[in-house]
Amino acid sequence: MRKASRLFEIIQILRLAKKPVTAATIAGRLEVTVRSVYRDIVALQAMRVPIEGGRGIGYILRPGFDLPPLMFSIEEMEAIVLSLALLERTGDDELKQAAKRVGAKIAGAVPPPLRQTLDANALHAWGFAAPSASAVDLALVRRAIRDEEKLDLSYRDEAGRATGRVIRPVALIYYAETANIVAWCELRQAIRNFRSDRIEDCRPAGLWFKGEGDRLRQVWVDGWEINASAAAGNRGAAPPRSR
Repeated sequence: MRKASRLFEIIQILRLAKKPVTAATIAGRLEVTVRSVYRDIVALQAMRVPIEGGRGIGYILRPGFDLPPLMFSIEEMEAIVLSLALLERTGDDELKQAAKRVGAKIAGAVPPPLRQTLDANALHAWGFAAPSASAVDLALVRRAIRDEEKLDLSYRDEAGRATGRVIRPVALIYYAETANIVAWCELRQAIRNFRSDRIEDCRPAGLWFKGEGDRLRQVWVDGWEINASAAAGNRGAAPPRSR
């Protein structure tokens, strides 16, 4: 890694950190020696980047430091191109339109050599696109997750039984054929997965679960990890589908 790239990466690591980061941690992330990190920290401080701390206690970046506009490498640009292409395969119409806008904004901001990566049409995400969910607006679900607002569902389970559910949505999983809403179900008093193609109606309940989203997501992750470790030979397990 070139020194200029290394200095940029160190700033990024410190910007995103919530507590002091040791030189050993930074060295491990960048695959360089700890001594190189010490030299880079000194170089950044000489450039008046407000890094505080020292050996043995870690480093922090004082709030208020702004970086120049982002620049991408060729590999990072290819990752963006493929990620935007994969969004085209979801059934979320709002995200698909957002992906097109993102591509246009990036194309207008990056220099010509990187713009060629966007225009080359050399990377593709193959496979059929998931149909748009007819009875549920996935944009509404994403907003409910962000705002921690409960949703009122009319839902049919695997056996075709109709039920009404009030849920606390915490995550949205996109599969090739459908999307799953991960939520705390107030009827079952547990985390459940609801397939979007089995939802007959979905609307805001006008009730909130403010401050509970992170805790409920952790409950889901913990349960997923327990189920994955209990399954013999289960490597690279996907999040559980709805039943």
